[in-house]
Amino acid sequence: MKRGVPVIVVALSAALAGPSTRVQAVRSERGTATSVDAAFQKFWEAHNPGDAARAAQDVVRSGVQFGEAYERLKRGRSYTAPSKRGVVHLLRRTAMGEFAYDVYLPDDYDPNHSYQLRFQLHGGVMMREQTTSDSTTSSTGRGGRRPASPLPGDTQIYVMPAAWRDAPWWSSAQVENLEFEIDSLKRAYNVDENRVVLSGVSDGATGAYYVAMRDTTPYASFLPLNGSLMVLANDRLDVGGELFPTNLVNKPFFIVNGGNDPLYPVRGVGPYVDHLKRSGVQLEFHPQPDAGHNTAWWPDVRDTFERFVREHPREPLPARISWEVTDRQLPGRAHWLVIDRLQASTNVPRLEPDLNAFSGEGPNQGRFLFARQRPSGRVDLERSGNTVRVRTGGVAEFTLLLSPDAFDFDAPVLVVVNGRTVADARVERSVATLLKWAARDNDRTMLFGAELHVQAAP
Repeated sequence: MKRGVPVIVVALSAALAGPSTRVQAVRSERGTATSVDAAFQKFWEAHNPGDAARAAQDVVRSGVQFGEAYERLKRGRSYTAPSKRGVVHLLRRTAMGEFAYDVYLPDDYDPNHSYQLRFQLHGGVMMREQTTSDSTTSSTGRGGRRPASPLPGDTQIYVMPAAWRDAPWWSSAQVENLEFEIDSLKRAYNVDENRVVLSGVSDGATGAYYVAMRDTTPYASFLPLNGSLMVLANDRLDVGGELFPTNLVNKPFFIVNGGNDPLYPVRGVGPYVDHLKRSGVQLEFHPQPDAGHNTAWWPDVRDTFERFVREHPREPLPARISWEVTDRQLPGRAHWLVIDRLQASTNVPRLEPDLNAFSGEGPNQGRFLFARQRPSGRVDLERSGNTVRVRTGGVAEFTLLLSPDAFDFDAPVLVVVNGRTVADARVERSVATLLKWAARDNDRTMLFGAELHVQAAP
Protein backbone atom coordinates (compact mmCIF):
# COMPACT_ATOMS: atom_id res chain seq x y z
CA MET A 1 0.00 0.00 0.00
CA LYS A 2 2.83 2.43 0.79
CA ARG A 3 4.06 2.34 -2.78
CA GLY A 4 0.73 3.77 -3.95
CA VAL A 5 0.60 6.71 -1.48
CA PRO A 6 2.76 9.22 -3.44
CA VAL A 7 0.66 8.66 -6.58
CA ILE A 8 -2.56 9.42 -4.67
CA VAL A 9 -1.05 12.57 -3.13
CA VAL A 10 0.18 13.90 -6.48
CA ALA A 11 -3.22 13.31 -8.11
CA LEU A 12 -5.06 15.00 -5.24
CA SER A 13 -2.71 17.99 -5.19
CA ALA A 14 -3.11 18.48 -8.93
CA ALA A 15 -6.88 18.35 -8.62
CA LEU A 16 -6.96 21.04 -5.91
CA ALA A 17 -4.50 23.36 -7.67
CA GLY A 18 -5.22 25.86 -10.43
CA PRO A 19 -4.97 25.08 -14.16
CA SER A 20 -1.31 26.15 -14.46
CA THR A 21 -0.26 24.00 -11.52
CA ARG A 22 -2.18 21.01 -12.88
CA VAL A 23 -0.39 21.29 -16.24
CA GLN A 24 2.97 21.44 -14.49
CA ALA A 25 2.08 18.37 -12.44
CA VAL A 26 1.09 16.40 -15.52
CA ARG A 27 4.28 17.41 -17.35
CA SER A 28 6.37 16.52 -14.32
CA GLU A 29 4.76 13.10 -14.11
CA ARG A 30 4.76 12.25 -17.80
CA GLY A 31 7.80 14.14 -19.03
CA THR A 32 7.82 16.79 -21.70
CA ALA A 33 7.93 15.77 -25.33
CA THR A 34 11.19 17.70 -25.74
CA SER A 35 12.98 15.93 -22.90
CA VAL A 36 11.73 12.51 -24.04
CA ASP A 37 12.78 13.16 -27.62
CA ALA A 38 16.23 14.31 -26.55
CA ALA A 39 16.74 11.35 -24.24
CA PHE A 40 15.74 8.83 -26.91
CA GLN A 41 17.90 10.54 -29.52
CA LYS A 42 20.91 10.08 -27.24
CA PHE A 43 19.87 6.47 -26.65
CA TRP A 44 19.68 5.73 -30.39
CA GLU A 45 23.05 7.38 -31.03
CA ALA A 46 24.87 5.20 -28.49
CA HIS A 47 27.80 3.31 -30.02
CA ASN A 48 27.57 0.22 -27.82
CA PRO A 49 25.47 -1.37 -25.05
CA GLY A 50 27.48 0.39 -22.33
CA ASP A 51 26.81 3.83 -23.78
CA ALA A 52 23.18 2.82 -24.37
CA ALA A 53 22.80 1.78 -20.72
CA ARG A 54 23.99 5.22 -19.59
CA ALA A 55 21.69 6.94 -22.06
CA ALA A 56 18.82 4.72 -20.87
CA GLN A 57 19.03 6.37 -17.45
CA ASP A 58 18.21 9.72 -19.06
CA VAL A 59 15.24 8.14 -20.83
CA VAL A 60 13.91 6.86 -17.50
CA ARG A 61 14.50 10.26 -15.85
CA SER A 62 12.65 12.01 -18.70
CA GLY A 63 9.40 10.74 -17.21
CA VAL A 64 8.30 8.86 -20.31
CA GLN A 65 5.40 6.52 -19.70
CA PHE A 66 5.75 2.78 -20.27
CA GLY A 67 3.42 2.62 -23.27
CA GLU A 68 5.17 5.42 -25.11
CA ALA A 69 8.63 4.04 -24.36
CA TYR A 70 7.57 0.61 -25.55
CA GLU A 71 6.21 1.94 -28.84
CA ARG A 72 9.34 4.00 -29.48
CA LEU A 73 11.55 0.97 -28.87
CA LYS A 74 9.41 -1.13 -31.19
CA ARG A 75 9.85 1.44 -33.96
CA GLY A 76 13.58 1.68 -33.34
CA ARG A 77 16.08 4.21 -34.59
CA SER A 78 16.01 5.96 -37.95
CA TYR A 79 18.70 4.81 -40.38
CA THR A 80 20.46 6.93 -42.98
CA ALA A 81 22.09 5.96 -46.25
CA PRO A 82 25.67 4.67 -45.73
CA SER A 83 28.62 6.53 -47.20
CA LYS A 84 29.80 3.32 -48.85
CA ARG A 85 28.20 0.19 -50.24
CA GLY A 86 29.85 -2.99 -51.42
CA VAL A 87 32.68 -4.31 -49.23
CA VAL A 88 33.36 -2.41 -46.01
CA HIS A 89 36.51 -3.37 -44.07
CA LEU A 90 36.09 -3.01 -40.32
CA LEU A 91 38.30 -3.66 -37.32
CA ARG A 92 37.62 -4.11 -33.64
CA ARG A 93 40.57 -3.42 -31.35
CA THR A 94 40.67 -5.22 -28.01
CA ALA A 95 43.24 -6.05 -25.34
CA MET A 96 43.49 -9.51 -26.89
CA GLY A 97 44.14 -8.26 -30.41
CA GLU A 98 42.47 -6.87 -33.50
CA PHE A 99 39.42 -8.65 -34.88
CA ALA A 100 38.97 -7.83 -38.56
CA TYR A 101 35.64 -8.35 -40.29
CA ASP A 102 34.39 -7.56 -43.77
CA VAL A 103 30.82 -6.45 -44.37
CA TYR A 104 29.21 -6.86 -47.80
CA LEU A 105 26.37 -4.39 -48.28
CA PRO A 106 23.96 -4.78 -51.19
CA ASP A 107 24.63 -2.25 -53.94
CA ASP A 108 21.01 -1.15 -53.68
CA TYR A 109 20.95 -1.07 -49.85
CA ASP A 110 17.93 0.94 -48.67
CA PRO A 111 18.01 2.15 -45.03
CA ASN A 112 14.21 2.02 -44.92
CA HIS A 113 14.23 -1.74 -45.56
CA SER A 114 15.40 -4.35 -43.03
CA TYR A 115 17.89 -6.96 -44.26
CA GLN A 116 18.83 -10.49 -43.39
CA LEU A 117 22.33 -10.73 -41.89
CA ARG A 118 24.44 -13.80 -42.59
CA PHE A 119 27.74 -14.54 -40.87
CA GLN A 120 30.09 -16.94 -42.65
CA LEU A 121 32.91 -18.32 -40.51
CA HIS A 122 35.99 -19.35 -42.45
CA GLY A 123 38.08 -22.51 -42.13
CA GLY A 124 41.78 -23.14 -41.59
CA VAL A 125 41.72 -21.46 -38.18
CA MET A 126 44.63 -23.36 -36.64
CA MET A 127 46.87 -22.51 -39.60
CA ARG A 128 46.45 -18.78 -39.10
CA GLU A 129 48.93 -16.78 -37.06
CA GLN A 130 48.20 -13.51 -35.34
CA THR A 131 49.69 -10.69 -37.39
CA THR A 132 49.84 -6.95 -36.95
CA SER A 133 48.01 -4.43 -39.08
CA ASP A 134 47.63 -0.68 -38.71
CA SER A 135 45.08 -0.34 -41.48
CA THR A 136 41.51 -1.57 -41.69
CA THR A 137 41.74 -1.66 -45.46
CA SER A 138 44.83 -3.81 -45.84
CA SER A 139 44.70 -7.41 -46.99
CA THR A 140 45.86 -8.66 -43.60
CA GLY A 141 44.91 -8.00 -40.04
CA ARG A 142 45.17 -9.62 -36.67
CA GLY A 143 44.04 -13.14 -37.23
CA GLY A 144 46.00 -13.50 -40.49
CA ARG A 145 44.71 -12.92 -44.00
CA ARG A 146 41.21 -11.65 -44.46
CA PRO A 147 38.63 -14.35 -45.26
CA ALA A 148 37.55 -15.16 -48.78
CA SER A 149 34.34 -13.81 -50.30
CA PRO A 150 31.06 -15.23 -48.96
CA LEU A 151 29.09 -17.91 -50.75
CA PRO A 152 26.66 -15.80 -52.83
CA GLY A 153 22.96 -16.16 -52.16
CA ASP A 154 19.86 -14.01 -51.69
CA THR A 155 20.14 -10.26 -51.28
CA GLN A 156 21.31 -9.67 -47.71
CA ILE A 157 24.14 -8.26 -45.63
CA TYR A 158 27.07 -10.68 -45.45
CA VAL A 159 29.67 -10.62 -42.70
CA MET A 160 33.04 -12.36 -42.90
CA PRO A 161 34.74 -12.30 -39.46
CA ALA A 162 38.30 -13.46 -38.82
CA ALA A 163 39.63 -16.07 -36.39
CA TRP A 164 43.10 -17.43 -35.76
CA ARG A 165 45.00 -19.96 -33.67
CA ASP A 166 44.82 -17.98 -30.41
CA ALA A 167 41.25 -16.83 -31.02
CA PRO A 168 39.47 -19.76 -32.69
CA TRP A 169 35.74 -19.89 -33.29
CA TRP A 170 35.40 -22.26 -30.32
CA SER A 171 36.42 -19.66 -27.71
CA SER A 172 34.55 -17.24 -25.48
CA ALA A 173 36.54 -14.43 -27.10
CA GLN A 174 34.90 -15.16 -30.44
CA VAL A 175 31.42 -15.53 -28.94
CA GLU A 176 31.90 -12.08 -27.45
CA ASN A 177 33.31 -10.77 -30.71
CA LEU A 178 30.35 -12.00 -32.75
CA GLU A 179 28.01 -10.36 -30.25
CA PHE A 180 29.92 -7.10 -30.68
CA GLU A 181 29.70 -7.31 -34.47
CA ILE A 182 25.96 -8.02 -34.41
CA ASP A 183 25.34 -5.09 -32.09
CA SER A 184 27.54 -2.71 -34.10
CA LEU A 185 25.95 -3.68 -37.40
CA LYS A 186 22.43 -3.26 -35.99
CA ARG A 187 23.37 0.27 -34.92
CA ALA A 188 24.73 1.15 -38.37
CA TYR A 189 22.42 -0.75 -40.72
CA ASN A 190 18.77 -1.77 -40.76
CA VAL A 191 19.18 -5.42 -39.81
CA ASP A 192 16.19 -7.73 -39.42
CA GLU A 193 16.83 -9.01 -35.89
CA ASN A 194 14.93 -12.21 -36.57
CA ARG A 195 16.98 -13.11 -39.64
CA VAL A 196 20.52 -13.19 -38.30
CA VAL A 197 22.01 -16.54 -39.29
CA LEU A 198 25.38 -18.15 -38.59
CA SER A 199 27.01 -20.29 -41.24
CA GLY A 200 30.54 -21.61 -41.55
CA VAL A 201 32.79 -23.81 -43.64
CA SER A 202 35.15 -26.48 -42.21
CA ASP A 203 36.50 -25.03 -38.92
CA GLY A 204 33.84 -22.35 -39.33
CA ALA A 205 31.16 -25.05 -39.40
CA THR A 206 32.55 -26.55 -36.22
CA GLY A 207 32.48 -23.05 -34.77
CA ALA A 208 28.79 -22.78 -35.65
CA TYR A 209 28.06 -25.82 -33.47
CA TYR A 210 30.06 -24.24 -30.65
CA VAL A 211 28.26 -20.90 -30.79
CA ALA A 212 24.89 -22.66 -30.90
CA MET A 213 25.71 -24.36 -27.60
CA ARG A 214 26.91 -21.11 -26.00
CA ASP A 215 24.91 -18.18 -27.36
CA THR A 216 21.64 -19.07 -29.07
CA THR A 217 19.72 -15.83 -28.45
CA PRO A 218 20.78 -13.61 -31.41
CA TYR A 219 20.50 -16.26 -34.13
CA ALA A 220 17.66 -17.63 -36.23
CA SER A 221 19.46 -20.74 -37.48
CA PHE A 222 22.86 -22.39 -37.77
CA LEU A 223 24.27 -23.71 -41.05
CA PRO A 224 27.46 -25.80 -40.65
CA LEU A 225 29.06 -26.79 -43.98
CA ASN A 226 31.87 -29.40 -44.21
CA GLY A 227 32.39 -29.46 -40.45
CA SER A 228 31.85 -31.73 -37.47
CA LEU A 229 30.38 -31.33 -34.00
CA MET A 230 32.80 -33.92 -32.63
CA VAL A 231 35.89 -31.88 -33.45
CA LEU A 232 35.00 -30.01 -30.27
CA ALA A 233 35.65 -33.18 -28.26
CA ASN A 234 39.34 -33.06 -29.21
CA ASP A 235 41.32 -32.30 -26.04
CA ARG A 236 44.10 -30.69 -28.06
CA LEU A 237 41.81 -27.86 -29.10
CA ASP A 238 41.49 -26.61 -25.52
CA VAL A 239 37.84 -25.68 -26.03
CA GLY A 240 36.92 -23.07 -23.47
CA GLY A 241 34.57 -24.63 -20.92
CA GLU A 242 31.87 -27.28 -20.90
CA LEU A 243 29.68 -28.04 -23.92
CA PHE A 244 26.03 -29.08 -23.76
CA PRO A 245 24.53 -30.63 -26.92
CA THR A 246 21.03 -30.35 -25.44
CA ASN A 247 21.30 -26.60 -26.03
CA LEU A 248 21.16 -27.34 -29.76
CA VAL A 249 17.41 -28.07 -29.55
CA ASN A 250 16.67 -24.35 -29.45
CA LYS A 251 17.42 -23.59 -33.12
CA PRO A 252 17.18 -25.30 -36.54
CA PHE A 253 20.27 -26.55 -38.43
CA PHE A 254 21.13 -26.94 -42.11
CA ILE A 255 24.08 -29.36 -42.44
CA VAL A 256 26.17 -30.30 -45.47
CA ASN A 257 29.03 -32.83 -45.64
CA GLY A 258 30.83 -34.52 -48.53
CA GLY A 259 31.06 -38.25 -49.08
CA ASN A 260 34.70 -38.00 -50.18
CA ASP A 261 35.74 -35.38 -47.66
CA PRO A 262 39.03 -36.65 -46.15
CA LEU A 263 38.46 -34.67 -42.93
CA TYR A 264 34.74 -34.89 -42.14
CA PRO A 265 33.16 -37.47 -44.45
CA VAL A 266 29.46 -38.30 -44.36
CA ARG A 267 30.18 -41.74 -42.91
CA GLY A 268 31.90 -40.14 -39.89
CA VAL A 269 29.57 -37.22 -39.35
CA GLY A 270 26.28 -38.93 -40.24
CA PRO A 271 25.83 -40.99 -37.03
CA TYR A 272 26.08 -37.85 -34.89
CA VAL A 273 23.72 -35.90 -37.15
CA ASP A 274 21.26 -38.80 -36.84
CA HIS A 275 21.70 -38.73 -33.07
CA LEU A 276 20.81 -35.04 -32.92
CA LYS A 277 17.76 -35.53 -35.12
CA ARG A 278 16.49 -38.51 -33.07
CA SER A 279 16.96 -36.44 -29.93
CA GLY A 280 14.78 -33.55 -31.05
CA VAL A 281 17.10 -31.13 -32.86
CA GLN A 282 15.34 -29.64 -35.88
CA LEU A 283 17.68 -30.14 -38.81
CA GLU A 284 18.09 -30.83 -42.49
CA PHE A 285 21.05 -32.95 -43.57
CA HIS A 286 22.18 -32.66 -47.18
CA PRO A 287 25.06 -35.09 -47.79
CA GLN A 288 26.95 -34.65 -51.06
CA PRO A 289 28.12 -38.19 -51.94
CA ASP A 290 30.84 -37.23 -54.46
CA ALA A 291 32.09 -34.03 -52.78
CA GLY A 292 35.46 -33.54 -51.13
CA HIS A 293 36.48 -30.91 -48.60
CA ASN A 294 35.30 -27.97 -50.69
CA THR A 295 32.15 -26.10 -51.65
CA ALA A 296 31.97 -27.10 -55.31
CA TRP A 297 28.44 -28.31 -54.53
CA TRP A 298 27.23 -24.78 -53.65
CA PRO A 299 25.45 -24.03 -56.98
CA ASP A 300 23.34 -27.18 -56.49
CA VAL A 301 22.57 -26.50 -52.82
CA ARG A 302 22.24 -22.71 -52.84
CA ASP A 303 18.49 -22.49 -53.49
CA THR A 304 17.71 -25.14 -50.86
CA PHE A 305 19.99 -23.38 -48.38
CA GLU A 306 18.36 -19.98 -48.91
CA ARG A 307 14.85 -21.44 -48.77
CA PHE A 308 15.66 -23.08 -45.44
CA VAL A 309 16.83 -19.73 -44.06
CA ARG A 310 13.72 -17.91 -45.31
CA GLU A 311 11.43 -20.54 -43.78
CA HIS A 312 13.11 -20.42 -40.36
CA PRO A 313 13.08 -16.89 -38.97
CA ARG A 314 13.96 -16.50 -35.33
CA GLU A 315 11.18 -16.59 -32.75
CA PRO A 316 12.42 -13.85 -30.39
CA LEU A 317 10.19 -15.05 -27.53
CA PRO A 318 10.07 -18.84 -28.00
CA ALA A 319 7.43 -20.76 -26.08
CA ARG A 320 9.96 -23.48 -25.26
CA ILE A 321 13.54 -23.13 -24.04
CA SER A 322 16.09 -25.63 -22.79
CA TRP A 323 19.39 -24.24 -21.54
CA GLU A 324 22.31 -25.65 -19.56
CA VAL A 325 25.42 -23.97 -18.15
CA THR A 326 28.20 -24.44 -15.61
CA ASP A 327 28.97 -22.07 -12.75
CA ARG A 328 31.66 -20.44 -14.90
CA GLN A 329 29.09 -19.52 -17.55
CA LEU A 330 26.78 -17.53 -15.28
CA PRO A 331 24.60 -15.70 -15.85
CA GLY A 332 23.50 -18.11 -18.55
CA ARG A 333 20.91 -16.66 -20.89
CA ALA A 334 18.69 -18.01 -23.65
CA HIS A 335 16.18 -15.40 -24.86
CA TRP A 336 13.86 -14.64 -21.90
CA LEU A 337 15.47 -17.11 -19.51
CA VAL A 338 18.47 -16.18 -17.36
CA ILE A 339 20.08 -18.80 -15.10
CA ASP A 340 21.51 -16.88 -12.13
CA ARG A 341 22.82 -19.44 -9.63
CA LEU A 342 23.42 -23.18 -9.46
CA GLN A 343 22.83 -25.48 -6.53
CA ALA A 344 25.78 -26.09 -4.26
CA SER A 345 25.19 -29.86 -4.26
CA THR A 346 26.98 -31.90 -6.92
CA ASN A 347 24.68 -34.92 -6.53
CA VAL A 348 21.87 -33.61 -8.69
CA PRO A 349 20.30 -35.98 -11.22
CA ARG A 350 20.50 -34.70 -14.76
CA LEU A 351 17.38 -33.91 -16.75
CA GLU A 352 16.38 -36.21 -19.57
CA PRO A 353 16.70 -36.36 -22.45
CA ASP A 354 20.39 -35.44 -22.27
CA LEU A 355 21.80 -35.14 -25.78
CA ASN A 356 25.30 -35.58 -24.42
CA ALA A 357 24.56 -39.32 -24.20
CA PHE A 358 24.93 -40.84 -27.68
CA SER A 359 21.70 -42.51 -28.79
CA GLY A 360 23.10 -44.51 -31.71
CA GLU A 361 23.51 -48.27 -31.71
CA GLY A 362 26.79 -50.04 -31.21
CA PRO A 363 29.62 -49.80 -28.67
CA ASN A 364 29.25 -46.02 -28.30
CA GLN A 365 25.58 -46.16 -27.26
CA GLY A 366 25.05 -44.20 -24.06
CA ARG A 367 28.60 -42.81 -24.01
CA PHE A 368 29.01 -39.09 -23.46
CA LEU A 369 29.98 -36.95 -26.43
CA PHE A 370 31.78 -34.43 -24.25
CA ALA A 371 33.56 -34.95 -20.93
CA ARG A 372 32.21 -33.27 -17.81
CA GLN A 373 34.64 -31.51 -15.47
CA ARG A 374 32.30 -29.23 -13.54
CA PRO A 375 28.72 -29.44 -12.22
CA SER A 376 26.06 -27.84 -14.38
CA GLY A 377 22.49 -26.63 -14.15
CA ARG A 378 19.69 -26.84 -16.67
CA VAL A 379 16.26 -25.28 -17.10
CA ASP A 380 13.55 -26.59 -19.42
CA LEU A 381 10.53 -24.31 -19.68
CA GLU A 382 7.32 -24.08 -21.65
CA ARG A 383 4.97 -21.10 -21.83
CA SER A 384 1.25 -21.24 -22.57
CA GLY A 385 -0.45 -17.87 -22.20
CA ASN A 386 0.51 -16.49 -18.80
CA THR A 387 1.50 -19.91 -17.45
CA VAL A 388 5.14 -21.05 -17.40
CA ARG A 389 5.92 -24.64 -16.45
CA VAL A 390 9.54 -25.30 -15.59
CA ARG A 391 11.78 -28.29 -14.93
CA THR A 392 15.14 -27.63 -13.33
CA GLY A 393 18.17 -29.72 -12.54
CA GLY A 394 21.04 -28.25 -10.53
CA VAL A 395 19.66 -24.69 -10.69
CA ALA A 396 19.02 -22.65 -7.54
CA GLU A 397 17.83 -19.35 -9.02
CA PHE A 398 16.74 -18.06 -12.39
CA THR A 399 15.02 -15.02 -13.84
CA LEU A 400 12.21 -14.83 -16.38
CA LEU A 401 12.18 -11.75 -18.58
CA LEU A 402 8.56 -10.91 -19.37
CA SER A 403 7.56 -9.20 -22.60
CA PRO A 404 4.20 -7.54 -23.31
CA ASP A 405 4.32 -9.40 -26.62
CA ALA A 406 4.11 -12.74 -24.78
CA PHE A 407 2.38 -12.02 -21.46
CA ASP A 408 -0.79 -10.20 -20.45
CA PHE A 409 0.45 -7.83 -17.75
CA ASP A 410 -3.10 -7.17 -16.59
CA ALA A 411 -3.51 -10.81 -15.53
CA PRO A 412 -1.58 -12.98 -13.03
CA VAL A 413 1.56 -14.79 -14.18
CA LEU A 414 1.66 -18.39 -12.97
CA VAL A 415 5.05 -20.11 -12.66
CA VAL A 416 5.25 -23.78 -11.70
CA VAL A 417 8.71 -25.23 -11.02
CA ASN A 418 9.08 -29.00 -10.72
CA GLY A 419 5.38 -29.27 -9.90
CA ARG A 420 5.46 -26.52 -7.25
CA THR A 421 3.77 -23.12 -7.74
CA VAL A 422 6.35 -20.41 -7.05
CA ALA A 423 4.52 -17.38 -8.46
CA ASP A 424 0.89 -16.51 -9.16
CA ALA A 425 0.46 -12.75 -9.27
CA ARG A 426 0.42 -9.77 -11.56
CA VAL A 427 3.73 -8.10 -12.40
CA GLU A 428 4.33 -4.38 -12.64
CA ARG A 429 5.40 -2.71 -15.86
CA SER A 430 8.76 -1.01 -15.43
CA VAL A 431 10.25 1.62 -17.73
CA ALA A 432 13.64 1.05 -16.09
CA THR A 433 13.51 -2.69 -16.86
CA LEU A 434 12.31 -1.99 -20.40
CA LEU A 435 15.25 0.33 -21.09
CA LYS A 436 17.77 -1.87 -19.28
CA TRP A 437 17.22 -4.81 -21.62
CA ALA A 438 16.70 -2.65 -24.70
CA ALA A 439 20.16 -1.19 -24.10
CA ARG A 440 21.69 -4.66 -23.81
CA ASP A 441 19.85 -6.36 -26.66
CA ASN A 442 19.43 -3.54 -29.19
CA ASP A 443 16.49 -5.53 -30.54
CA ARG A 444 13.13 -4.08 -31.65
CA THR A 445 11.41 -7.46 -31.48
CA MET A 446 12.57 -8.64 -28.03
CA LEU A 447 11.53 -6.13 -25.37
CA PHE A 448 11.02 -6.90 -21.68
CA GLY A 449 8.85 -4.89 -19.31
CA ALA A 450 9.34 -6.89 -16.13
CA GLU A 451 11.69 -9.37 -14.44
CA LEU A 452 10.46 -12.28 -12.37
CA HIS A 453 13.13 -13.74 -10.09
CA VAL A 454 12.52 -17.36 -9.10
CA GLN A 455 14.01 -19.48 -6.30
CA ALA A 456 14.10 -22.95 -7.81
CA ALA A 457 15.85 -24.73 -4.94
CA PRO A 458 17.56 -23.98 -1.61
